[in-house]
Amino acid sequence: MPTPRSALVALDATPYYHCIGRCVRRAFLCGMDELTGRSFEHRRDWIVELLAKLSRVFALDVCAYAVMNNHYHLVLKVNTSTAQSWSMDEVLNRWCQLFSGHLLVQRYLANESMTSAELAAVNHLATKYRSRLADLSWFMRCLNEPIARMANAEDNCTGRFWEGRFKSQALLDEKALISCMAYVDLNPIRAEIAATPETSNFTSIQQRIKQAAESPLAALGKEIPRLLGFSGKRFDDQGLPYALTDYLTLVDWSGRAIHPDKKGNIQEDLPPIIQRLEIDPVHLLRYLDRKEKGFVHAIGSRRAIQAAALKLGKAFLKGVSAANRLFPSPT
Repeated sequence: MPTPRSALVALDATPYYHCIGRCVRRAFLCGMDELTGRSFEHRRDWIVELLAKLSRVFALDVCAYAVMNNHYHLVLKVNTSTAQSWSMDEVLNRWCQLFSGHLLVQRYLANESMTSAELAAVNHLATKYRSRLADLSWFMRCLNEPIARMANAEDNCTGRFWEGRFKSQALLDEKALISCMAYVDLNPIRAEIAATPETSNFTSIQQRIKQAAESPLAALGKEIPRLLGFSGKRFDDQGLPYALTDYLTLVDWSGRAIHPDKKGNIQEDLPPIIQRLEIDPVHLLRYLDRKEKGFVHAIGSRRAIQAAALKLGKAFLKGVSAANRLFPSPT
């Protein structure tokens, strides 16, 4: 049986998660279907633009994304403290950007006169909406369901569009986070769709590079996701716990090392962040090139995985051996 989502998401262990949505059909989610000659490239815009909208409504931050031919990757941060800081009116207004809302909520937002019992009911609904707006499953639901409806309408068919529910992995420490973000951003290079990070369309790495260079972003779609910035501070602080230059250097080095047409000595010119975080470069490239498959529900150091297992009430989580290879430091 599949593991219930509640048994995989432990916000007291980590707010960061790697999520994957995969199309169930032989027909592509995006790209060119060589059998029929139909192009589905426009669906990439659907996903990026909807992701942009959701990133401005939910209390979830987008750290990385990549839209591929038959699947997409996201790295998300659940920000419950942000949701708790919202007023009731802000919660209701955010929710009604996605759904029509209860009739009582519509009346409240229209400033109609309401009884104390009705106001109490609105407050109860706001509490429920606040929880959902900081919920990983609700975010993915609001992304996947509209895409499935639009694709089914375009294909003139019914039935399941996605391969079951989305898959997720908890990213337990800053080593796991930066490794997984690089894995996501390098998807087009690994698939030989792009040669460099800056030419990897519909990825967060291209968006970050263009934003850093103050270049036009129209090629990424009409709207772009709001990406979590780099703070260079602690793992549990606001912003990603690295410098942007460190991350770009890591992705550039990794892309050159795993690209099929570019062979190099991976021991030369190691990015300083690899040494600072004590990540094994050989196994990092194996992980980025999909050859390291020891992680399942969580990624992190051995101690981080063991601690997360305790918080989830499990005897163990698979991945300790892979963690020892990729993150050999005992800490």
